[in-house]
Amino acid sequence: MIRRYLLMAGAALTVAACSRPVEKKSAPAAPALPPLLPDTITVRLQTSEGDILLRLERKKAPITTANFLHYVDTGKLDGAHFWRALKVGAKQGFIQGAISTPPYAPIAHEPTTQTGLSHTDGAISLSRFAPGTATIDFTISVGDMTYLDAGGTGSTDKLGYAAFGHVVEGMEVVKRILHDPVDRKRDEDGLEGQILKAPVTIIKASRVPAG
Repeated sequence: MIRRYLLMAGAALTVAACSRPVEKKSAPAAPALPPLLPDTITVRLQTSEGDILLRLERKKAPITTANFLHYVDTGKLDGAHFWRALKVGAKQGFIQGAISTPPYAPIAHEPTTQTGLSHTDGAISLSRFAPGTATIDFTISVGDMTYLDAGGTGSTDKLGYAAFGHVVEGMEVVKRILHDPVDRKRDEDGLEGQILKAPVTIIKASRVPAG
């Protein structure tokens, strides 16, 4: 809230002939306005297979973006891994990343019907179970995966997943991870053929200065 200071001038009343003049006090300085927050924020993921540059939609998906940045700024994503690669046909699918340390508290779900975003090629999205359970597991889409949007068939509750940005550089890295070898002998929670044989490390996650 911006505080407005009003300086009201009034006529001075003479109390006695020998009264000293009233000292005029200057009005307090107006507080500085907070800097305008950018609509988008860029994050670099330095991985063992190359860099991925993400542009996060702070204005459209403020809750999900703030959550992801919390993990970035506190170093929680350093040492995380892309561990899953789901292929849909020859050219589509997504890769999934996760941390190996305890996550922060879950956040509210921001469906694509609310944000106006969609799971198009390069979209970054937050994984979840029930709405309101998402923490930091995230996916990056290869090709249009719009069935993951609210109303699509990608979630049984039809609320979809929370897209909150997209890749602006490094899609070749994402595609390479998608086609990395998988461990055919591992089947965790029905994810047969989706567990990467050699998880890809996120060495460092950091904000990219604007400009």
